[in-house]
Amino acid sequence: MQDLVTEFEAERGRLLAVAHRMLGSRSEAEDAVQETWLRYAGALTDPDARAEIRDLSAWLTTTCARICLDVLRSARVRREAYPGQWLPEPVVGPLDGGPPSGGYAPDPAERAVRTDQVGTALRVLLERLAPEQRLALVLHDVFAVPFARVADVLGTSEVAARQLASRARRAVTAPDAPRHTADPAEQRRVLAAFVAATESGELDPLLRVLAPDVVLVGDSGGHFPTARRPVVGADTVGRFTLGLFGRTGRYAQRMRARPVLVDGALGLHLEMTHSDGRPIRLVTAFAVDGGLITGIFNQLNPEKLADLPPLGDDDWWPPRW
Repeated sequence: MQDLVTEFEAERGRLLAVAHRMLGSRSEAEDAVQETWLRYAGALTDPDARAEIRDLSAWLTTTCARICLDVLRSARVRREAYPGQWLPEPVVGPLDGGPPSGGYAPDPAERAVRTDQVGTALRVLLERLAPEQRLALVLHDVFAVPFARVADVLGTSEVAARQLASRARRAVTAPDAPRHTADPAEQRRVLAAFVAATESGELDPLLRVLAPDVVLVGDSGGHFPTARRPVVGADTVGRFTLGLFGRTGRYAQRMRARPVLVDGALGLHLEMTHSDGRPIRLVTAFAVDGGLITGIFNQLNPEKLADLPPLGDDDWWPPRW
């Protein structure tokens, strides 16, 4: 049994990264990896059964992927009943890329999740896909799993697996998809301009940093009022933003803020107080392309931010870059 534990622990970080990318939820990913361990321990306790597996990494990936596929199929039903818009749990860290000063410990599995990011925009776009498409795209394009093995996971042919991945690629690169191509320097410049424009309270400066087709999505899990559908268009998103965070906005003069990395890209961690006195913790991710913000993703569901370390006394709005 100790040998099984040692072998599995060597693969745990990668399995957690695979599951997290597929499911968009830290807790669901951990559950999938734990279920993978239970199946592994149950099936391979017999040394003869273990000896039949030539590539343990591939066996574990296949098993974990099948578990994730079942979760994705059931998640689609659950999310139809979700209150308002749904966003994945953000992976948040400091700008230097190190572990958060609080929250969960930087164990190897945690580092695997945090260092292999695709950005919030793509994680949101993955939600558009059917479970089979998402699995084919993630396994092949992100983790370089051969299509023959992808087909085995899906119980289909290799040709069908290739077609699923191809359709998934077209979906995540559709014309209406938020684009995120900016390097860290461009992200910093654009977000600094966004914060300055918001702080000014004037719409015109804000419009100069928002793409014409910018989309804003907010997920509160029903805990706080949010738009029930995406807010689309520079003028609408600009006015919505100023109404919340501008000089005369709902939360003006009552915010703390700190620049952070969200899913590997520059974002903001904010704290404020709701009108009823409840504290609000907010993580905002951005998609930036061509010097303009194409997507704003506000996560304020407290159940998805439970591990987020609190801001300090020096973290005031506007944030210091």
